[in-house]
Amino acid sequence: MVFSKALVLALFLAMNMALPTIATVYTVGDTSGWATGGDYSTWASGKNFVVGDSLVFNYGSGHTVDEVKESDYKSCSIGNSISTDSSGATTIPLKTSGTHYFICSVPGHCSSGMKLAVTVKDGKSSSSSSTTPSSSSSSGKGSPPSSTTATPKANASSSVSRVTPIVVLIVSLISYCVLNMV
Repeated sequence: MVFSKALVLALFLAMNMALPTIATVYTVGDTSGWATGGDYSTWASGKNFVVGDSLVFNYGSGHTVDEVKESDYKSCSIGNSISTDSSGATTIPLKTSGTHYFICSVPGHCSSGMKLAVTVKDGKSSSSSSTTPSSSSSSGKGSPPSSTTATPKANASSSVSRVTPIVVLIVSLISYCVLNMV
């Protein structure tokens, strides 16, 4: 009996070590989506973007999602996109740490505020991330490209909860205690 309880505890601990943090899916602009008139710096402020998360851009015809270098983001220059999509539902997996820049390449849209900069932290980092406002200055180096894939429109929820390994450990310990009571 003691051996089986120890085995169950060891199994729960092994699962805890193997379980990565579940990624968050952020719907850009929440229910408003990717549209002119949005304040994407405010939308992104306070969100913690980490490698493995995804950005979902939902938008109507007449818009694009272009990942660009910092210089093109600041000047709203079009034509030098790292990636572009105009499907109406674009998912950008955040595969690398650093600042990622997005604009709508339709003339006048970026300069009207249809631009987003997010700073992505390493998935193993516990520090929070920040957004890069339109007027920020930095080294001028863009981040490596991330792939763009079109997906069906996601629900309007801005994120899905993260389940961390520490939560699994706590659940495992509670389960172990319950097994000891039986």
